[in-house]
Amino acid sequence: MAKVNNLGEDNMKSLVLRLALPSMLAQFVNVLYGIIDRMYIGNLPQVGEVALAGVGVCGPLMTLISSFASLIGIGGSPLLAIRLGEKNQKGAEAILANCFVMLLGLSAALTAFFLALKGPLLMTFGASSVTFPYANSYMTIYTLGTVFAILSVGLNAFIICQGFSALGMLTVVIGAGMNIILDPILMFKLNMGVNGAAVATVLSQATSTLFVLWVLLGKRVPVRITFGGYSLKIMKRVVTFGFSPFIIIATDSILIIALNYVLQKYGGPSQGDMLITCSTVVQSYMQLITMPMGGITGGTQAILSYNYGAKKVDRIRQGEKYILAICVIFCAVMFAISQIAPQYFAGIFTQDPEYIKTSVWGIKVFTFCIIPLAFQYTFVDGLTALGIAKVAVSLSLFRKISFLALTLLLPAWFGATAAFFAEPAVDLIAGVTSTTVFCLLINKLLEQREQMPDDEALYS
Repeated sequence: MAKVNNLGEDNMKSLVLRLALPSMLAQFVNVLYGIIDRMYIGNLPQVGEVALAGVGVCGPLMTLISSFASLIGIGGSPLLAIRLGEKNQKGAEAILANCFVMLLGLSAALTAFFLALKGPLLMTFGASSVTFPYANSYMTIYTLGTVFAILSVGLNAFIICQGFSALGMLTVVIGAGMNIILDPILMFKLNMGVNGAAVATVLSQATSTLFVLWVLLGKRVPVRITFGGYSLKIMKRVVTFGFSPFIIIATDSILIIALNYVLQKYGGPSQGDMLITCSTVVQSYMQLITMPMGGITGGTQAILSYNYGAKKVDRIRQGEKYILAICVIFCAVMFAISQIAPQYFAGIFTQDPEYIKTSVWGIKVFTFCIIPLAFQYTFVDGLTALGIAKVAVSLSLFRKISFLALTLLLPAWFGATAAFFAEPAVDLIAGVTSTTVFCLLINKLLEQREQMPDDEALYS
């Protein structure tokens, strides 16, 4: 089957759009997993708001699990694309074979770890005696399906990086569609409540996993899953490439933990659970921005990686300009929606006027500087695609450490709700910093690539 997109020859503007838009839409649909669960949970009779707070506490653990999928998926897929750019088919196959084994191993280890420690972790992450039963029930079921969460996300990156963005989008759409169908049936018709939401999510991820395996074990893509040729050197290189996106996603868990902690601590018995519920709504909304934007920058990494391997540096410059333009336009549209009509989003989770009012305020604050965030995503993921892992990780860590510091300090000085202002402050600071560093480095990096001998493999 011919490749849908020729990463080295197609018109760059249309190529970026063809890879960015399906990946963006796929991640937008993927957000529906969490939003639909939380929407139904928030509307459970009598216990909706409390149950929603409990599931919100599970968010950091679920994010942490998905970060390991990105460690391998986003770590290995740029390497595979580089090998394809170098016309090295065997090298590309070896990367996918090693990544498949790594994803399976991580799934087993993470399942055992979280089953053993989920109770203490949930209490540490902000659960109260009231919300813990809901958090524990949801997280137990979700953890049992870890293998599906890891494989569906991790392996899908290897479909997209070969130019099959439509198949990559279909992977996510299939899972989300299954989730939409199963949630009301399991939660309400079968009276499973929060447990039903968790079971629906696991079954949906299992369906996505089966589809991904069907694609990567079949003849639809040039590089398929093979067995053998395992190499610690390749595994180490994958982890090096994937460490930046892993840090970005994994530290999101730490930030959510910190936010839940300070909201519970400074909100006190009267407001703590209410603020965590509203924070869950705000974070769900932010995912409508950050995950599709991550889809844009992650889905187009293959373009940059392939052309870096092929030494087509002018196409890399063109690609980055178009990727940035799409991200900025997307964030500008979402900023306008966030400031004008957030009440409609908050209203799908709860009918309580106080909860809606606080959630609307939180959405407006959180999204105030999302346009600078577009620069951070574009340039950090661009450096990751070129294998400049140390710089990408440093920029990611700078943003996360700044975020953590402000999340902990602002409430101590100004009260619980001040924690919400950490997001816009850090988005502005990190956006400026990442842009400055990228502009200082990119021309030098591309010139060095042009001067390398044609037969010298990158990151071998």
